[in-house]
Amino acid sequence: MADSNDNLAALSQQLACYRKLARLSDLQRSYVQQNQTDELLVVLQARAQVLGDIQRLEAIVGPLKKNWAEQSAGMSASVRDRASAMLVEAKSLLQQITQADQDDVLLLQQRKLNVGKQIQATSSARRINTKYAANAYSASSGSKLNVQQ
Repeated sequence: MADSNDNLAALSQQLACYRKLARLSDLQRSYVQQNQTDELLVVLQARAQVLGDIQRLEAIVGPLKKNWAEQSAGMSASVRDRASAMLVEAKSLLQQITQADQDDVLLLQQRKLNVGKQIQATSSARRINTKYAANAYSASSGSKLNVQQ
């Protein structure tokens, strides 16, 4: 029974981590949308810590998940139901977090493309201005621009 209690405690802690990760994912979305880079970096650091906790707990919970049929057979119905509900919620949160992350990646990629286009347009304008200035004001050019008329 101690094994079941340890598994339930680890599952509960891991679920709490997924809930925290979901809240951080919401913050991340807000910061990505508002282009708040410094705040985004803080959220990413916090997410890395939570992911470390999840990974540590997975060492305990992993065997339970892999051998659920066998492991759950030895549990009482109430313990099995609680464990099953926690696993379902954790899976749902993970899917939600993954989808939000994919959406954020798409938004950041679009922003990157837009910045690239702006840089390219600025570079092209600079080249055109440089060529214009070289042609308009060059001493070797045969035609002189008369600005007095």
